[in-house]
Amino acid sequence: MGADRLVLEEEAKHGAIPSSPPSLIVGLQPVALVDHVARVDWSLLAEVPGERGGSMRVTSHELDRILAEVNLHVIQSPAGGNAIRRLAGGSVANTIRGLAGGLGVNCAIVGTRGDDEQGAMFATNMQHSKVDLSRLRVKAGPTGQCVCLVDAEGNRTMRPCLSDAVRLQADELTREDFRGAKWVLLNGYGFYGAELVEKTMDLAKLEGALVSMDFASFEVVRSFRNRLLKLLKSRMVDLCFVNEDEARELMRDQSQAGPEAALEFLSCYCTTAVVMLGSKGCIARRNNEVVSVPALQNARAVDTTGAGDLFASGFLYGMLHELPLDTCCKIGCCTGAAVVQDLGGEIGLENWHWMYQQMKARDLPLPDTTRVLI
Repeated sequence: MGADRLVLEEEAKHGAIPSSPPSLIVGLQPVALVDHVARVDWSLLAEVPGERGGSMRVTSHELDRILAEVNLHVIQSPAGGNAIRRLAGGSVANTIRGLAGGLGVNCAIVGTRGDDEQGAMFATNMQHSKVDLSRLRVKAGPTGQCVCLVDAEGNRTMRPCLSDAVRLQADELTREDFRGAKWVLLNGYGFYGAELVEKTMDLAKLEGALVSMDFASFEVVRSFRNRLLKLLKSRMVDLCFVNEDEARELMRDQSQAGPEAALEFLSCYCTTAVVMLGSKGCIARRNNEVVSVPALQNARAVDTTGAGDLFASGFLYGMLHELPLDTCCKIGCCTGAAVVQDLGGEIGLENWHWMYQQMKARDLPLPDTTRVLI
């Protein structure tokens, strides 16, 4: 452990950025989740309801059935370890855990967890990455769960179960939840709560915070497209993240529906917009500046769960430090590449070390790694 710290401190001398400012990045995740992540064969995926690659909600009965079948269909991960990995999940939780745990940024989460074993697991996992949980409510009842099925190529299919889970309601939010925030992170999954995204947006702006919005999944865009468009047209979203599938769904009634057209459309309403292209990297626009950045080619993809979430961690780290647009994209590509090398939406210590080396090799400014959880 001491040797690891010496290595990281030496790396920090290479273009190191000082500790992040005291302002927080605050993420809204109304329902705490525990992910059950496993690599499985095609035969199980063929039996799971809904489209492969997406995130369709299931009942508690369907979740139990899938989990009961997983052990019969597990294929060993190249990274080794347990056949099924259980950890705190949810897109916003993944992003702020990456920011806090590996990039040294002060982060807090607003939401609700249950008073059950799963809720305690969620809290312990997030605290391990130094995420501030003082704004996370605890309610009597179950915590949400999600099964993440990963095929042999690393593509993930998610089936969340939130039907009985405790959740945050819009009328429970207060300005105190976003006090001191520089950025407030929102996700399209928040649309499942009545007025939750809109109330958060209003409170964030009252506190003078910038707002980042991730579109979550193509199913979310399909289900809440009108509400999403209304939100964009309010011009209260400062930064948005969308992947190719989400962009295609957003632009479905346009003559041009490709990533470039989506980027141009989003830039009409957001100061900064990013279209994530998976193994092809990303394109981004800030005001009139447009950049295209390739993905890292030396990452071995085991599981794409959390790739977009952790890309957002790196990109927001760059935004927080007012770095150039292409630098924000490059850091995002590094964090996104680091998370896909193991199961689940969390970067482990070994892969954080790998990521710092990638940043160093590309002359990207490293975080103050003496504050990073080791």
